[in-house]
Amino acid sequence: QLQLVESGGGLVQPGGSLRLSCTAPGSSLDFYEIGWFHQAPGKERVGVACISSHELSTDYLNTVKDRFIISRDKVKNTVYLQMNNLRPEDTGIYYCGARDYRGSADCEATYFSWGQGTQVTVSS
Repeated sequence: QLQLVESGGGLVQPGGSLRLSCTAPGSSLDFYEIGWFHQAPGKERVGVACISSHELSTDYLNTVKDRFIISRDKVKNTVYLQMNNLRPEDTGIYYCGARDYRGSADCEATYFSWGQGTQVTVSS
């Protein structure tokens, strides 16, 4: 079972930036599609950015497409979510998830191996 660990959350003012990290201690992420998912208070978890195992395909939720960037560093075995121009509605817990799939990224697919999440709060 792949164990994922997220980090990088925090409190930021509207318009600010954060970079989240997802890693898997003791395991390689190379052959997994990785997604970042946002769960706002009282709402269901929603995929915001996903990247294929071969890095050639990404998928973004429309509301973050011009603000968030997902990337992966295979040397560091880490997937990042660069979040820019943050808005109060971006507040919530961010989880990374993995699926064993080698095709195009799809945030609406079924993911597994969730991490514990990292809290992001956007507030002035």
